[in-house]
Amino acid sequence: MPLSPTQAFWRTCLKVACLCIPALIVAGCSTVQAINALVPESGFTRQADLSYGPSPRQSVDVYVPTRPPSSALRPVVVFFYGGNWDSGRKQDYLFVAEALTSRGYVVVLADYRIYPEVRYPGFMDDGAAAVRWTLDHLADFAGDPSRVHLMGHSAGAYIAVDLVMDDRWLGPRRGAIRSVVGLAGPYDFLPLTDPTLKIIFGTATDLRTTQPITHVDGKSPPLLLMSGLKDTTVRPGNSERLAASVREHGGQAFEHYYPGLSHVTLIGALARPTRFLGPVLDDVARFLDSGEPPAGGNIP
Repeated sequence: MPLSPTQAFWRTCLKVACLCIPALIVAGCSTVQAINALVPESGFTRQADLSYGPSPRQSVDVYVPTRPPSSALRPVVVFFYGGNWDSGRKQDYLFVAEALTSRGYVVVLADYRIYPEVRYPGFMDDGAAAVRWTLDHLADFAGDPSRVHLMGHSAGAYIAVDLVMDDRWLGPRRGAIRSVVGLAGPYDFLPLTDPTLKIIFGTATDLRTTQPITHVDGKSPPLLLMSGLKDTTVRPGNSERLAASVREHGGQAFEHYYPGLSHVTLIGALARPTRFLGPVLDDVARFLDSGEPPAGGNIP
């Protein structure tokens, strides 16, 4: 039976991922560099290294879709990457910006200070400052103040979620955030066993105050917490427990679990060459656009 156009497209993507990415890695590229090398740099404009603070890492890159918007103002997504709070850089997440701009969102990719430059709560202070900068500069990129969303992966999901859980960070401006998407986030990870994490979070006199689940009050914006069931880095139970607590407090939280995805492939599925891994981008866009969770998948 001949392949349908859709099947042919996905087979082509699979060949690209299986053949081109390894070749780029052999040539000296990291996996993320290899993926980004296959991501088109069209469909958006980029303003790089816009400062929200004095440190070199206190800056954002803003990506604006070039296709005409469906309304006068565009929805905005502030994205925080992961890296165990001790690694990562915004330029490695071109594939995330391309994915989200392709759906019409302005994307703000935020750098933030990491260990050893800072320990907790330094990266939270930076996350809050990046969000405040975004809210203050919406007019610069026709951003819609009623449609500002936060999103993050792993340690970045921790930052995005805790910004709307703990009033210390945004205060009344928490109300300006319409929704939050967390990909494979650690929201309830005590006791600490990793030596580096013990140092990073050792500044807190009570470690419970470092956990997003501690600050649930039912007043946060709607959450979509997504996890891969093959994730052995951040267990899906983090999403399950936080969502349950938010709902118990009268808030709105949805969970979505992907049976075939791991910690890395969950975010990797956003990249144009590897979207065959799962419908993560479609599911994120559905939530951001309508507030509706993805269908099915709520099996922890």
